[in-house]
Amino acid sequence: MKVKSVIGAMALAVTSGTAMAADDVTLQLKWVTQSQFAGYYVALDQGFYAEEDLNVTVLPGGPDIAPTQVIAGGGADVIVEWMPAALAAREKGLPLVNIAQPFASSGMMLTCWGDVGIESPDDLTNRTLGVWFFGNEFPFMSWMSKMGIATDGASENGVEVLKQGFNVDPLLQRQADCISTMTYNEYWQVIDAGVTPEELITFKYEDQGVATLEDGLYVLEENLSDEAFVNKMERFVRASMKGWKWAEENPEDAAMIVLEYDETGAQTEKHQVRMMGEIAKLTAGSNGALDPAAYQRTVETLLSGGSDPVITKEPEGAWTSVITDAALN
Repeated sequence: MKVKSVIGAMALAVTSGTAMAADDVTLQLKWVTQSQFAGYYVALDQGFYAEEDLNVTVLPGGPDIAPTQVIAGGGADVIVEWMPAALAAREKGLPLVNIAQPFASSGMMLTCWGDVGIESPDDLTNRTLGVWFFGNEFPFMSWMSKMGIATDGASENGVEVLKQGFNVDPLLQRQADCISTMTYNEYWQVIDAGVTPEELITFKYEDQGVATLEDGLYVLEENLSDEAFVNKMERFVRASMKGWKWAEENPEDAAMIVLEYDETGAQTEKHQVRMMGEIAKLTAGSNGALDPAAYQRTVETLLSGGSDPVITKEPEGAWTSVITDAALN
């Protein structure tokens, strides 16, 4: 059974379950319905959640939706969030805990015009760079701090940070020499606008050693003391990872499933199929368990922010393997 309904003005909810659906789970996504979240939509569509006796509601995100605020307000049981935002929220008093990490690597890049003299990150100074905010700026700020580049204005030792919207206009309109992009989304929006790959130069955060973990699953720490909740999350993670592996093996079919759930009609088959192909590269090799080394690299990157670090101390209790240990073994 599959039911689609509208929750408020912004959120579209998708529900799947069985006639005896005993346990409800509400998942808040980080962004709009797209192949970035294919594993969850596949698990809905293919009945993987229903097989685990779960009635799962998926809430798409958007530019005005912060997953951390949604879960803090009781609007979701579990959220998809980037670790920098989650750890920053934890330090500020929202006790988020990572229970699973479907994405093994980062898709974040800085994409620059190739005709402005940028050949390496050392050439970024005295330029205007587009950066996403609302928690997405943390990896960039840490990278600049690591390089000793100030972010308070274009100079020999600094850059001008342009608060980038969720589009690629600043690059196309030459308002910025570089902008933030994801390997699976905005980069291809630039290409689709008529720019060739040869006209661009990209710097992947993974290659720069400052990549931070993205698209993990987070819950509130207090709920992990509830045995029933833990059991529910074990089943949720198991079904979700089954969805992700199915999506990796059937990328075109997974993209078509995502399109079925896109109530806005804004997504295209070409873009979603291509996105799924790129997303599969990021989830490849992950069984959902968090890699402690990748976690530590993320923490060290966030602590390295000089006078304005993303987090000021080593987190404690910010992740647990209890869920994945039970779900995946």
